[in-house]
Amino acid sequence: MTSEIRTFRIRDDAVQDDEAILAEFLRTVEVSGIETAFADGAWRILVLYQDLRRREETRQIHSAIVAALNQWRRRTAAAAGGRHEDVIPDTAVSEIARYAPTTEIELGVVAGSLGIDVAGHGAAIVQVVRQTLEGLTDAP
Repeated sequence: MTSEIRTFRIRDDAVQDDEAILAEFLRTVEVSGIETAFADGAWRILVLYQDLRRREETRQIHSAIVAALNQWRRRTAAAAGGRHEDVIPDTAVSEIARYAPTTEIELGVVAGSLGIDVAGHGAAIVQVVRQTLEGLTDAP
């Protein structure tokens, strides 16, 4: 996850208000770094951060895709009389969920980087990812 930057001003004539705004913001992020400087009669605060809400959203999306892919793997393996590991290796499930490919081309790039062949199941895998993402965006 990439860091973001936001700047704040702490003015002499509005210290309490400006500090309250900064404090509220800091409660919602994970701070990577803070730089300060005094210029033009006010403190400038530069905050390098990661948004905790976005990180939690990403975790939830990843978990939902992993669960959906695992369920699909079990059904597919049972229908073929094989093991779910033969459909997609366990190690690949997490990486596919991490990148959430919505086209077979994207899936091919992810699978290629993992050294696995998904040619026989590519369309189905992409469909599982798409349906999971759609289900998450349709949820109240």
